[in-house]
Amino acid sequence: MKKRGLIYFIVIIIAVALYWFLLRPTPNSQESPKQAAIVIKKHSQVFNNNIDKLMSDYIALKDAFVEADTTLVKAKCLLFIQSLESIDTIELKKDTSLIYETIKATIADVQANASSLLVQTDITEMRKDFSGLTDMMYPTFFQVINYEGPTMYLQNCPMAFADTIPANWISNSNEVVNPYLGKKHPKYKAAMVNCGEVKDSIN
Repeated sequence: MKKRGLIYFIVIIIAVALYWFLLRPTPNSQESPKQAAIVIKKHSQVFNNNIDKLMSDYIALKDAFVEADTTLVKAKCLLFIQSLESIDTIELKKDTSLIYETIKATIADVQANASSLLVQTDITEMRKDFSGLTDMMYPTFFQVINYEGPTMYLQNCPMAFADTIPANWISNSNEVVNPYLGKKHPKYKAAMVNCGEVKDSIN
């Protein structure tokens, strides 16, 4: 009986020692940072790169309107159209035929407005085409392709045309820099370049 009690005592001593040296939390120990969840992309990297390039060219077009430079506007619009044409929409067929047909129709409408912009000579008419293609892109284009790129911001000018007609544009920054009133407005000069507000974010 004494032998059994001695065995129990030895087992308890060993258990305490194991806890003390191996399992006991130390006061200065810090929890290791949690690993970020892996984001599963729905589209291929090539497809997302094409969309990123398209949006980069759109932003460059928007910035040309801020400068009120019609030659630069047309040059940037050509690049935008090229990026639009380079999107491989075949990848979207893996979803549904409805998604594929919808994005094909949306791209055709955006391209029509961009092509119209190229033949305009008056910057106000160019800006109207820019407004039209923006409204076709948001929200339909982003929603249909299940946009996976960097955050974009839908912004609005309440007095884009004739001081009373609103218009939207898309920006990669939440800072408002207005492409409709711009830096060289005939009436306001650069005083209204920051006129407008963020209406929504796209991510």
